[in-house]
Amino acid sequence: MQNLMQKIISLSKRRGFIFPSSDIYGGFGSCYDFGPLGVEMKRNIKNLWWDAMLKKHDGIVGLDASILMSPKVWQASGHLTAGFADELVECKKCHKRFKLDEISGSKKCPECGGELTKPRRFNLMMKTFVGSVENEAATTYLRAETCQGIYVNFLNVLNSMRMKLPLGIAQIGKAFRNEITPGNYVFRVREFEQMEMQWFCKPSEDNKWFNFWKKERLNWYLNLGIKKKDLKLVEVPEKDRAHYAKRQVDIEYQFPFGWKEIEGVHNRGDWDLSNHSKHSGQDLSYFDDQSNKKYIPHIIETSVGVERILLMFLCNSYKEIKGGRTITTQSAKEIESVLELDKRLAPIKVIVLPLVRNKPELIKKADKVYNLLKTEFVTQYDEVGSIGRRYRRADEIGIPFAVTIDFDTLKDDTVTIRDRDTMKQKRVKTNQLVDILNKNI
Repeated sequence: MQNLMQKIISLSKRRGFIFPSSDIYGGFGSCYDFGPLGVEMKRNIKNLWWDAMLKKHDGIVGLDASILMSPKVWQASGHLTAGFADELVECKKCHKRFKLDEISGSKKCPECGGELTKPRRFNLMMKTFVGSVENEAATTYLRAETCQGIYVNFLNVLNSMRMKLPLGIAQIGKAFRNEITPGNYVFRVREFEQMEMQWFCKPSEDNKWFNFWKKERLNWYLNLGIKKKDLKLVEVPEKDRAHYAKRQVDIEYQFPFGWKEIEGVHNRGDWDLSNHSKHSGQDLSYFDDQSNKKYIPHIIETSVGVERILLMFLCNSYKEIKGGRTITTQSAKEIESVLELDKRLAPIKVIVLPLVRNKPELIKKADKVYNLLKTEFVTQYDEVGSIGRRYRRADEIGIPFAVTIDFDTLKDDTVTIRDRDTMKQKRVKTNQLVDILNKNI
């Protein structure tokens, strides 16, 4: 299974999905850059999540809060206390550090067998300074999660949009954590994007809404092609929950490196709004004009990391086909790699291929078709190499449809559409191309 992981990492760099940050300088620990295909795939993931939240459901609006906020926000949220810290031990011999929960009570270094220090708490917040002087008064933090920006804007959204409960506030944005033991490629990194939705509801309805959102989020993954056998819901016991959680369910995916959390659904109760009310002096309660009562809303949170699920979709879609799929690659020793991504996730939707490159009339027609399609879809053009090799390159980066321009195109203005998954080919008129592709993507 780890071999599969290495193949995905290799493909990601070779084909322009993910590059190590600062690669020409030897990289920078657990930070990654997303190349031309990676950035398109991330955009597709975020758009699909955003549409699922705001278009499918009533009562959800968007927000884009600042990354930099008053340090008082993080004091109130518990991020500057023991609630947001890892317990670490250090080897006295090799000086490597390990999370306490990773060594399972051992007193010896798992790397060299050296003696370990006593556990010490290490806060995960990334510190920075605002202004010209770097002192305690100028200290602030890069946000460790996007949700706090939602909580402190609860009243602003409620009043400006004239909303009533239940209501949701969705946000996509960067978060930063000074992870000591990052790893598994882009699964755990220090800079990442979160997609979070905070659902504010009556205290008496929190269980109902928790179960609702748990089901909704699981179905979102299934709808995008993740196999049911590779997903599971894990009810987190009280002793292992986040400090704010009344109830916590993790959605886990079976990665090549094991079952890992991809999304958390949390019943946060009134913990957040109560704490921000207390520390800010602002009343963040809600007046229900139907019951004539005032209360602090309870919050159901759905929280997912974009990089984690991008990796999940790559793992889920990667296939190897022995014997080859095209005429030029069919041999017993040949192995083709294919990304069978859901068409909505694919970074490039269609590729335009002239049959040969040494015929100016074919190139001219192919260029015309390319210009027709590129205004509607993310489209690629490729004229280098045999048609079989070009099909293969397109399959490897998950392009769902290939449009081939051949000599019959010059006679009757028809082209061939090839489906990545079925490999079936169909001839259609060029003036039908956009409509046909739209129906299939």
